[in-house]
Amino acid sequence: MTPTPPAAATRRHVLRTAGALAAAGALPLGLAGCATPVPDDYRAERPVLDLKRYFDGPLTAHGLVTDRGGRVTRRFRVALVGRWQGDEGVLEEDFVYSDGETQRRVWRITAHGDGRYTGRADDVVGTAEGVARGNALNWRYTLALAVDGRTWHIDFDDWMFLMDERVMINRARMSKFGITVGEVLLSFHKP
Repeated sequence: MTPTPPAAATRRHVLRTAGALAAAGALPLGLAGCATPVPDDYRAERPVLDLKRYFDGPLTAHGLVTDRGGRVTRRFRVALVGRWQGDEGVLEEDFVYSDGETQRRVWRITAHGDGRYTGRADDVVGTAEGVARGNALNWRYTLALAVDGRTWHIDFDDWMFLMDERVMINRARMSKFGITVGEVLLSFHKP
């Protein structure tokens, strides 16, 4: 549910940075970082996030992509429409970037109960896995990105936080070989 990855030039920069860090032996440092949050850390937070309710109907979002140094590399807006039939949902995302590029992603999401979700999209490798607790959702998946005739798999670790019934903030860490190569920050707005 995070927006599309950066443009080809930015993708190349992100991937080169990951490769250089891995070659320089930074991989063990990236894996030995501090403890990361888990969904249960947010169990008591309110309002409670229910994806079936929040991603139902039209939404809009605005976001930006940063490189690993924090420099903004792209800005975008997204028109979204979600529909659910029981525990099966479809979330259509139409992206428009500040440089005029457009992209579409269609998620097929399944609610499994107890705040657990899975999802698929054409550019997602395998299945996305999500766990919601309290006002938060942690959504993890791998995107297949085409860069200079090659396909790279970039891991996304999304954290979504419901601020109120209309606004949700999404922060996604992008990584390759366990090393952060960039982030996406996104604000969803429900009419």
